[in-house]
Amino acid sequence: MNTRIVPLALLMAGLFGCSTASNHSMNLPLAATHRNAGQTGNATLTAEGNQTNFDFYITGVPTGTLLPPRIYTFINKGSCQQPGPVAYAMNDKVNTKNEAGSNGWSFYRNAPIATSELLSGKYSIVVRTSPEDGSVDIFCGDVAQAKR
Repeated sequence: MNTRIVPLALLMAGLFGCSTASNHSMNLPLAATHRNAGQTGNATLTAEGNQTNFDFYITGVPTGTLLPPRIYTFINKGSCQQPGPVAYAMNDKVNTKNEAGSNGWSFYRNAPIATSELLSGKYSIVVRTSPEDGSVDIFCGDVAQAKR
């Protein structure tokens, strides 16, 4: 066996291992509430050290919501079926961006909690309209349902 091949293989494994070991993303489907029936939502969770980044996409908001919608997001303890108190409010920015060519809206948030901690506990993500639009919960997703 060529002794040069082993170090090269280890170097390649190390390089590829490093590039895939961090920033794992997971997909979390968001269920529309009865106040936003017929709409769909999705959040992509990405681990970033001791915080989690969230990229959201929703197809719509309830009729009568001011556009562009101002969207509030929360990490709650508990599930969508049995909600608990707010663990983290992710509302330093509430603006959304209209996705060209679609009726959807995207927005980005982050929370000071490691993704592994989110996945180990019982948490849900709640998407809510602004206080001006009634503070209506329009989407919810149980973090335990996130998939790679």
